[in-house]
Amino acid sequence: MKYSWLVLILTLPTHNATGRMRVWRALKAVGCGVLRDGVYLLPNRPGHRQALRVQAEEVVAGGGSAHVLVLDGENQEQQQTFEALFDRSSEYGKLVDAVRQAVDLELESAEPARLRRQVTRLRKEFETVAALDYFPGAARDQAAAALEELEHAASDRLTPDEPHAAHRRIKRLQLKDYQGRLWATRRRPWVDRLASAWLVRRFLDPEARFLWLASPADCPPDAVGFDFDGAAFTHVGAKVTFEVLLASFGLTDAALQRLGALVRYLDVGGIPVPEAAGLEALMRGMHQRLADDDALLAEAQEVFDSFHQAFSENGA
Repeated sequence: MKYSWLVLILTLPTHNATGRMRVWRALKAVGCGVLRDGVYLLPNRPGHRQALRVQAEEVVAGGGSAHVLVLDGENQEQQQTFEALFDRSSEYGKLVDAVRQAVDLELESAEPARLRRQVTRLRKEFETVAALDYFPGAARDQAAAALEELEHAASDRLTPDEPHAAHRRIKRLQLKDYQGRLWATRRRPWVDRLASAWLVRRFLDPEARFLWLASPADCPPDAVGFDFDGAAFTHVGAKVTFEVLLASFGLTDAALQRLGALVRYLDVGGIPVPEAAGLEALMRGMHQRLADDDALLAEAQEVFDSFHQAFSENGA
């Protein structure tokens, strides 16, 4: 496949070491390949030209010279040479080693909070590398698979009652059959259970009552169970419980779909969502402050109301 390339050629006065370092760090942050000292390369993609122009202006302001050129990738050998400058295999290799070390040393012995931090840190490291991997290949797939295996293993240890994804067709249901019901899920709800309870109360069953279970086996036969194995609503395929509820009742509002992507990322991983870090911090703070699950849901409802409003106003 042929690409066009952006080339930044710059020179800076030798005495301007601070400016040189500032530009170098900025170019490294956008994942530039280095052809030689003062010559930097990026694939010609949206946003890259502006990023290089900003640095070119920085160089000129610092007393140097800079030019941004567009180079057509007609030569196949040149294409391969340029693509090799963006090889992230070594970075993925280090990440895989760190994941394996976490499996060997941390998975069984680490305190839950430490294990959770370790898994979160490794996920962020992967996302940082992947964001600059303009030509992904087998190394990325290997790192993603290793990280996913660690995340599943950590989840089994930290939340052993977390549901396993079922493989079945999601049936369309009638709202009239789910009014004034008792809804039951596992206690100390995290993001998927809280978001699902919010969805139930705001869009499905305004008079819903919630029961927080010590064990899924305690679910009363007349309750609508959600987010545990065997529940009426739980993970199906790649969809988390929140998304299964959306599909079950035909809720296609774009803001709700965007919330679904956010909930899925925080619950099971996958494609990063910009708002995830903020929502995760809120959820952790609420968990630490509120021991009562009804109080936790009441506060979570305000949070999800705000996210839904913001997503709606932004044309989600």
